[in-house]
Amino acid sequence: MIRRLHINGPLSDSNRGDLAMTYTKVSLTEDLPQGKMRGFEADGKQILLVNLDGKYYAIGDICTHMTCKLSEGSIKGDTVICPCHFSVFDVRTGKVLSGPASRPEPTFKVKVEKQQISVDL
Repeated sequence: MIRRLHINGPLSDSNRGDLAMTYTKVSLTEDLPQGKMRGFEADGKQILLVNLDGKYYAIGDICTHMTCKLSEGSIKGDTVICPCHFSVFDVRTGKVLSGPASRPEPTFKVKVEKQQISVDL
């Protein structure tokens, strides 16, 4: 089966498939150094993009506890710490490692092509 990728555009009814993904360009690799994170909004979603050892991860940027922006928090290893009540999330899986948050962050697939980082929304 062929997987269709659509960059920066919605899928039409004629090309919509179960495996079709919509990737949105969000950053250049040079703009997100190793160990750093950046929040952004795309398609009405708040996304946190993180560079861990040259691998990029994307999770929700709004804490599932009290809606604080995780991008205003801090990175420690492979976790992000919420600036409001210090919930800790694994940036690779979105899993809550320490509360008060109890719900995980949504995760998004990331791809890098020619120094361009895109996220599947």
